[in-house]
Amino acid sequence: MKYTNIEDVKENVLELLENKKFAEIKPLINDLNPADIAVLFGSVDQAEVPILFRLLNKETAAETFSYMETDKQKDLITAFSDFELRVVIENLFMDDTVDIIEEMPANVVNKILRIITPERRKQINELLNYPDDSAGSIMTTEYIALKKDLTVEEAFKKIKKEGVNKETIYTCYVIENRKLIGTVTVKDLLLAEGDEKIEDIMKSHLIFVTTHEDQEKVANMFNKYDLLALPVVDKEERLVGIITVDDAMQVLQEESTEDIEAMAAILPSDKSYMKTGVIETWKKRIPWLLLLMISATFTGKIIGHYEEALGSLTILTAFIPMLMDTGGNAGSQSSVTIIRSLSMDEIRFKDIFKVIWKELRVAFLCAATLFAATLAKILIVDTRRIDIALVVATTLAFAVVVAKFIGCTLPIIVKKLGFDPAVMVSPFITTLVDALSLIIYFSIAVNFLPEL
Repeated sequence: MKYTNIEDVKENVLELLENKKFAEIKPLINDLNPADIAVLFGSVDQAEVPILFRLLNKETAAETFSYMETDKQKDLITAFSDFELRVVIENLFMDDTVDIIEEMPANVVNKILRIITPERRKQINELLNYPDDSAGSIMTTEYIALKKDLTVEEAFKKIKKEGVNKETIYTCYVIENRKLIGTVTVKDLLLAEGDEKIEDIMKSHLIFVTTHEDQEKVANMFNKYDLLALPVVDKEERLVGIITVDDAMQVLQEESTEDIEAMAAILPSDKSYMKTGVIETWKKRIPWLLLLMISATFTGKIIGHYEEALGSLTILTAFIPMLMDTGGNAGSQSSVTIIRSLSMDEIRFKDIFKVIWKELRVAFLCAATLFAATLAKILIVDTRRIDIALVVATTLAFAVVVAKFIGCTLPIIVKKLGFDPAVMVSPFITTLVDALSLIIYFSIAVNFLPEL
């Protein structure tokens, strides 16, 4: 029976589970993609997950396990016998095993380490010793290494012998005395003659990273160079592992989520929304809210300083939200663009004057457009006083220019000082622009409106 989507399978599996028809479930779930099986397991009762998991083929079970959520993995490990756990762990790729160990509590980690071989335990410990967010922490040690004096035919024999336990076999790495000297793809091997030497067809122009390279920079290299895998070397340029494209995609997803949370003034979290408790969510949000509340005091002080002027011409108060919001939005537009370009390594500190020149030209065009639109809007909708309309429109134009200048320069400067622009810039930029917008507004109003 063919199913069009995972929901159809889920419905049938639940029905078969209820009737305890396990023999019918086995071919049904083994025919699915492991990622879909993990989704299916996430939607059934926890007590039934071990039953379903034991119906999977060995290879499928290991891959499915790597896709499952941490709490489901923890429950399964607890339910496994030592033999069952050893089968799953031994069929996992090394980087997936390390990821699981990092997420598990101590008692679960001890159970895993107790049943694995000393050699595998040593490799895991080496990977765990690399700094968080480094290339070494996300690499795998399972790759195909070839000697330069092998023939193409001999290389294929080696790939067939070792490839089943490697994360990828499309790109093979040529080493000499453990040092990386070249790469060769399966396509290169297929198109070459059987007696050709590896050194004659390998590519010696290498793209690689060191173990301590930042993982976000590493992930961006996959997009820049259109890679499927990236070799990782130590300080002596000895090949110690590779990073595959699936790991790079996961890093980009995590970094993007972290940046979005930081730009929204939320402390980053490694849990999904539905799995984060109310108290934990409060803890993530309240620090920035308190800090921004205190910084907003400056805005209140400015308005208080000009309280007498506002009392003389109360219509000025009506335009304050528009001025502050427009200035804040203009600054955010520039800052978000620059922060993204910095994260993608498209611009650097040396480009600051080019960035300023470009953003100022954009700012003047935006300011001119908003000046005309604001002037028309105030005269038609709010008041027929041309002097008030000119004051508000002029203030808006200046605020946009100032906001875009701050929005484009602050992230670059913060990055140069060694801080994360997404964390440091976004929560403050709106408050800063609001304060400057008010100062510009009241300064112009006091000098050009006769009542003040």
